[in-house]
Amino acid sequence: QVQLVESGGGLVRPGGSLRLSCVASGKIGGLYAMGWYRQVVGKQREFIATSTNRDTTDYADSVKGRFTISGDFVNKTVYLQLNSLKLEDTAVYYCSAEGLRTNGSPHKYWGQGTQVTVSS
Repeated sequence: QVQLVESGGGLVRPGGSLRLSCVASGKIGGLYAMGWYRQVVGKQREFIATSTNRDTTDYADSVKGRFTISGDFVNKTVYLQLNSLKLEDTAVYYCSAEGLRTNGSPHKYWGQGTQVTVSS
């Protein structure tokens, strides 16, 4: 059974920093990407960043230059460094891991989420 567990969320002032961590356990066949999304109540979950097993990364425009993702595919761990936080970064942050099912089709696993609150 695959589980993703996030940690590192909390309350921070505008301009502050946080570091989120996510560890995956269980077998994920063909793991090729790990990433972060966030969701505000009443809104759709939005893409934040992704890291692939080919050492490529991608970011949403809203976080470029402020957030940094790093993936460790050997240990199935992904981190998100959040700097220069803004009020609008407040959300539940979810970790994801993408692999392949036994039939070769892609599958995305999700963590339970960690709350990040930016407030003065």
